[in-house]
Amino acid sequence: MILVPDPIFDEVELTGSATELARLAGMVAEGEGFISSVSATAPDSETLAEVEVREAPGPGVLIHLDSQRRILVISGDPVARALFADNLDAMATAMAAVDGGGHRHIDHFPGHPYLVEGSMSLVVGIAGEGPPTR
Repeated sequence: MILVPDPIFDEVELTGSATELARLAGMVAEGEGFISSVSATAPDSETLAEVEVREAPGPGVLIHLDSQRRILVISGDPVARALFADNLDAMATAMAAVDGGGHRHIDHFPGHPYLVEGSMSLVVGIAGEGPPTR
């Protein structure tokens, strides 16, 4: 998985295999865990080290950067995390089925079903590799 923040657009590009995205979806549903990025083994100033998932009181999911630790933090209540996890799983499956993969945007808007105001936007990308496995 590769995590690249874009401070100009206040978003993070999260690129991974279908399997990595399915694993992230599982962690989001469970409410805890860490996934290291490629930069964890070869850090540079442009990439983040990992994704941390935490349970938090709701309602909603907050996606933000912990810039001191160079990690992307996803936190939220069980209901909102379940919606987000289902969305990630569906994205991984849909993108893996398309030759060349692709990407999808996850952005907050008023009335968003799971993201709270103040959440960073995510651009989730995948390389075409077949269906995800957990």
